[in-house]
Formats: sequence, C-alpha cells, structure tokens
Amino acid sequence: MIRVVANAALDQSDVLKFWFGESDEPTPAVIRDAASASLAAGETFYSHNLGLATLREALADYCSALHGQAIGPERMALTAGGVNGLMLTAQALLDPGDSVVVVTPVWPNLVAQPRVMGAHVRTLSLRPHQGRWSLDMDELLAALGPQTRALVLNSPNNPTGWTLSRGEQAQILAHCRRHGIWIVADEVYERLYFAGAPGECAPSFLDLAAPDDRLVVVNSFSKSFLMTGWRLGWLTVPPAMTPALAKLIEFNTSCLPVFVQRAGLAALAHAEQITPAVVDHLRLCRDTLLPLLQALPGVQVAPAPGAMYAFLCMPQYPDSLGLAQRLVREAGLGLAPGHAFHDSSQDEMQGWLRWCFASADLQRLRQGADRLAGWIGL
Repeated sequence: MIRVVANAALDQSDVLKFWFGESDEPTPAVIRDAASASLAAGETFYSHNLGLATLREALADYCSALHGQAIGPERMALTAGGVNGLMLTAQALLDPGDSVVVVTPVWPNLVAQPRVMGAHVRTLSLRPHQGRWSLDMDELLAALGPQTRALVLNSPNNPTGWTLSRGEQAQILAHCRRHGIWIVADEVYERLYFAGAPGECAPSFLDLAAPDDRLVVVNSFSKSFLMTGWRLGWLTVPPAMTPALAKLIEFNTSCLPVFVQRAGLAALAHAEQITPAVVDHLRLCRDTLLPLLQALPGVQVAPAPGAMYAFLCMPQYPDSLGLAQRLVREAGLGLAPGHAFHDSSQDEMQGWLRWCFASADLQRLRQGADRLAGWIGL
C-alpha cells in the first residue's frame, strides 16, 4: 500500500515525501570512502557466505559492548539488509502449517514472510492508551503455547515507536523458554531510542538471553548509520544455527559484496561519532513535528520513544489508503497509509497515517504540517 501511494507521485517534485522509512541524509563520507577504496583496490570477488571474518568480529565486539554480554563472532551472520535477514530466519525456522504470532501494527514484511513459508499467522495488536501505545501482556502470553513455533516482535516499533520494557522482555523470554518457542526480534531501531540516557540503546533480548536460547535478533546498518541503500544487515543467532544460515545464504544471495562490507567496517569503527549525532537530530525532528501535529484539531498522535516515525490518526477519515492518496493529490503531502501496517483482514488501522520525520531540513517538516493544516481547513 505504501508503494501504491508513492509510485503515483515519485516524480512529482512539488510533493513533500515522508512515506518511506529512511532519512534523506546521505551516508557519511567516511563510510562511502571506505567502499570507494575497496573498489579501487579491486575487491570485486566472492566472499564468505557469512561475511568477512573481520566484520563478524567487529560486529561481535559492537554488540557485546552495547548489551553487556559476551557475544562471539560464531553467532554472527551478515545479510543483504534487515529484510533479507528476516526472510532467511523464516526459511530457517518455519514449515508449512507452523503457527506464528506477530505483534502489529508492524512493517508489513514481518507478517508476509511467515505466510510466504506457508505458516499460519495470528496477529495481536498494540493499543493506544492514555497517549501511549501498549501491549496487553496477558493476551500475548495466552496466545503463545506449545503449538506456537515463533513469536515475531519489532521493538522499537515501526510505525508506532512503541518499545518493549525490560520487564516485558523478561516475561516473554521466560514464557517462550517454557514452551520451546522461537523469538524473532527485529531490533533494527535499537539505537534510535529517545527515552534513555544519551547513547543508550533500547532494551534488547540480547541483554537477557543465553547464547543457546531460541532467539534470533535481526539488525541492520540502514537506520543507525544512514545506509539504507547499501543493503547490509546482520543476524545474531544461537551458535548451532550458524552453519545452516551459511547454506541458506548460499542459496539466496551467495555472499555480500566486499566493498559493502568494508563500508560496514568503517561504520562500526566510527559508530560513536555517527550514531549519536543521528539520534540527536532525529530527536530534534520528532520534537519539531509532534507539537505541530498535536495542535491540529482532529489529529491524534502519541510521542514516539523510539524509531523515526509519527503515527497519527484522523478518525474522521476511516479509509487510510484513500486518505493518503487524497493528501498526495490535494495537499502535496506524501504519507504512508496506516492500514499497510496491520493485518489486511482487520480494520484497526483505518484512519491512521505514518509520517517518517527523518529529515535533514526541519523546515520541510514544518511545511508538511502547514500543508496538512491547510488541507484540514485551518
């Protein structure tokens, strides 16, 4: 549905485009320069299925430092972006007929990928409550039993910004251990977190889990390092799972380009210069846009503790796809329809829109809010 809206106006320069989940800032020069140097050196050949040993080691060190746990390189697998990591996980874990629970609203791939594998997907919805999104833990745990193969969670969440607490993660982990359920944790926004101390990442299952727990954590360079187009992600898995992933990667993409991996190494080497600056700017973007939206009559929006989105509701317009299309045509404002982030058989997300506030130019956000206000009739 996002593409339905965007493809109709991609070439229109007068449309303010906030529909895709990426910053409009280019990748930092130090990362681009590393890739250029690799190409200039002729590093254009195949690499290891799981990724360069140096990059896996650097990632292990990076994750160990973030999560206060010793995480070895034998648990790391490089993937062609987070989406490839999620699909590899579905291929590794799921058979036709398996039962999977997914917490929504969520990026639609997380619901679609288990279905591609023939799994039966049950969705459980977050609820807006007193200006915050929350998860009914009793409802979730009741849905997770011995028949459940996997639970899929995205925290911090796209599109709501909702973030699991450490206590909720501990409950979920203990419950899934008892029933032998795999946890697939999409944590690509873990560093884009505004509720903690400066530099602190969002709570992660890696903070709590043992190496051999049935846990796959999916991450990516895309958001925290402004590298969406590079297609570079990684999985953290139990050590026994890594050889199977190497085979699946061979059948899917064979390996990643070496020059892209060199860019990843440069990103990690400069992580604490790059990512905190990204987070500081995103916080400024959020704090610029949200008050403008909250001031509009008929618009409901909760503060996002993580990620890079304002998820707003205009309940007087129940058709979110039609609303997004009208805003493009009539206001020159490009937003993503909320119904794209929920199960297609349900209507909880009608009237909702996702606004990606990752903009290098704060004035673009102000202009967008002005266009929405003008369209409403203010």
